[in-house]
Amino acid sequence: MNLIPVILSGGAGTRLWPVSRRAYPKPFMQLSDGSTLAELTFKRALEVSDGGTVMTITSRDYYFICRDIYAKAAKSELHKQIFMLEPMGRNTAPAIALAAFEVQQRFGDDAVMLVMPSDHLIQNKKAFKSAVETGTKLAQKGYIATFGIYPTSPETGYGYIKAGNPISGFEAAVIDEFKEKPDLQTAKQYLESGKYSWNSGMFCLKASHLLKEMKTISPDVYQAALNCFQTKNMQNSAIEFNTKVFAKMPNISIDYAVMEKAQKRAVIDSRFDWNDIGSWNSMAELLESDAKGNRIEGKAITVDSTNCYIRGGDRIVATVGVDNLMVVDTKDAVLIAHRDKSQGVKDVVQFLKSNNHEAAVYHQTVHRPWGSYTVLEDAIDCKVKRLIVKPGQILSLQKHQRRSEHWTMVHGTAKVVNGDEEFLLEKNQSTYIPVDTIHRLENPTDKDIALIEVQCGDYFGEDDIERLEDIYGRLNDD
Repeated sequence: MNLIPVILSGGAGTRLWPVSRRAYPKPFMQLSDGSTLAELTFKRALEVSDGGTVMTITSRDYYFICRDIYAKAAKSELHKQIFMLEPMGRNTAPAIALAAFEVQQRFGDDAVMLVMPSDHLIQNKKAFKSAVETGTKLAQKGYIATFGIYPTSPETGYGYIKAGNPISGFEAAVIDEFKEKPDLQTAKQYLESGKYSWNSGMFCLKASHLLKEMKTISPDVYQAALNCFQTKNMQNSAIEFNTKVFAKMPNISIDYAVMEKAQKRAVIDSRFDWNDIGSWNSMAELLESDAKGNRIEGKAITVDSTNCYIRGGDRIVATVGVDNLMVVDTKDAVLIAHRDKSQGVKDVVQFLKSNNHEAAVYHQTVHRPWGSYTVLEDAIDCKVKRLIVKPGQILSLQKHQRRSEHWTMVHGTAKVVNGDEEFLLEKNQSTYIPVDTIHRLENPTDKDIALIEVQCGDYFGEDDIERLEDIYGRLNDD
């Protein structure tokens, strides 16, 4: 029997802005101990995987971030990992169906999948392993099992599962009904009844059984996923799909597509701790409070302040005479909100998106497959960045129509293509790249290199990049 964990890694995490943004969302943000949710999820998956293989479904933009996180977490196991890249989001049903096709093809009809989002925090590993063992045994008996979380409060932000008759020999029950996110009064009734658990969004099931159920219950989803799977190809050690075929898949969750109508459904009585870190209040609960109820990360000073959550960055955050506030400071944005309004942070992100503001998507430091860049200045007539290029990495061969660029090396040696010339650029040397000139930067060394890039022109958006060659598969016609 093969147990293959399947991690769903992505999501916008809009309620955790300004730390979580679309280009670097919640799974990758640092917790107070320096770890990330993606790292902890991967380690948890490795501990229950048969043979050390984990499949991760993510986007091309997040693939390189996941790969780097995994390499640090378990370098010796990286070659065993499977990455499946989505060109766009299509909810959980298509993603899990594609994973099921791949798992069945690689590991056979008896292979069991453990589907787990990358942005959940679970600290009780022993209880988690026990629940997974139960889920695996249920999957072997033909159940599609989900992990129900014992509710500790009347939460309105979670879906609920109503348990039916117990399943003999298991700490589990058949699923009577799935419930949408309730209002507060209904959530209180669920909690008092003792028959409901939170829907964790984690599943244990046979790949072959899932596909059989999907073919019967949602034949349109099954056929669209099969059509897409047949276009798969390997790029940069990851599985990719034809974008046009992928886009035709229905946008539907696994609950709607399969779980609500499946023949044998089970909910496991999961007693491990669980937190989906859905808001800044959830983050605050991970910290010990001081004598006045304040929970602090980073540099902060509180004077006559109570019950506040403060996440400081490079600057000192000071509060005086305030109560029940959350303050989150980053290099380019500050969030100040009442703690009772933590869910309203998503409205800030929506405002930024509707006004095409980059702060909805990017941080001041932006991660790329080749390394990262940090915006030092962003003015009307110029933009200044500091680029860090990792060893052996190559930026795309590209050109721009609305800006020129000046590159100055500050650390290391780069290999540069500038028009018809190719040369090495050493520390303290610079080169000028006119508008509409083909250029490329490469790090041929075994250490990080750094340079300052000054852009001059009338527009500095990322969509002014015309890629001609790219080893990461980011050409414009994708």
